[in-house]
Amino acid sequence: MTRRFYSNGKLLLTGEYAVLDGALSFALPAKFGQTLTISEADSPYLSWTSLDEKGEKWFHTSLHLDLFRNSQEGGSYELKNLPASEDKVSEMLLRILLEAKRLNPDFLKEKIGCEVQTALSFPREWGLGSSSTLINNVAQWANVDPFALLAKTFDGSGYDIACARHNHPLLYKIEDGKPFIKEIEFNPPFKDALYFVHLNRKQNSREGINRYKEKEFDKETLIKTISELTKECIHCNELSRFKELMNAHELLLADILELIPVKEKLFQGFKGAVKSLGAWGGDFVLAIGDNTTPEYFFKKGYKTVIPYAEMIL
Repeated sequence: MTRRFYSNGKLLLTGEYAVLDGALSFALPAKFGQTLTISEADSPYLSWTSLDEKGEKWFHTSLHLDLFRNSQEGGSYELKNLPASEDKVSEMLLRILLEAKRLNPDFLKEKIGCEVQTALSFPREWGLGSSSTLINNVAQWANVDPFALLAKTFDGSGYDIACARHNHPLLYKIEDGKPFIKEIEFNPPFKDALYFVHLNRKQNSREGINRYKEKEFDKETLIKTISELTKECIHCNELSRFKELMNAHELLLADILELIPVKEKLFQGFKGAVKSLGAWGGDFVLAIGDNTTPEYFFKKGYKTVIPYAEMIL
């Protein structure tokens, strides 16, 4: 028997960092994502292969099923004979699987081995959620709460898990320690003016989160301001006002993080608005312009410019 699971990638339009403290945020599930396929195998191993968007293998390991039986009994595990470049990936994968088993002791209980294959539909360096889609897929396979599995492995706000599981734009908030999720419609008349531009580098979101947590500022005011910006953003029908909202959001976070806004740093000649998304300093930004926007960024050396309709579900 073969089982297959799929999870959407993600982008966070409003609420980066502030979502951790309870701000109402606007999250966008992506048309790109990751699949997880599991097939039975006549061996005592879990054989894992990860493919990139081109179908090329970028990671492989084999884990003996005794690792998971021992873990249930409080045993330890060791990773042996793995290439040095794969150690960290293998350790994180094993940690995810072990935490899933601790959440559901029946997971990987059978003595029958399996072949597991993951496949991304987006480049790993895009930062669209290679980790969150993996967490959600494993959670589906193990029949456990994906938010609980996230908390045991990568931590974070959980908005990316919400995107992995929903096919519409979302309002997302952490309320009393639990995720609040509401699907919404977002279809403003200016959607054709919205583009997602990759900054040619992947940002470590945990580094950005740590930077945010180290800052001292009035969190209550930030949460209230971001939440109000989010509410107005999702109902906005005027392009000029939408630009103002995105600029206000960008400047607010720039002041708190003590960083230069991305437009001021890289795109001063751009006539539209540019807003950082998710982890500042890498991955994608939102560019608000017109039909000449892609050409501007192409000339600046940024070749990945994706219209809203091609990126977002």
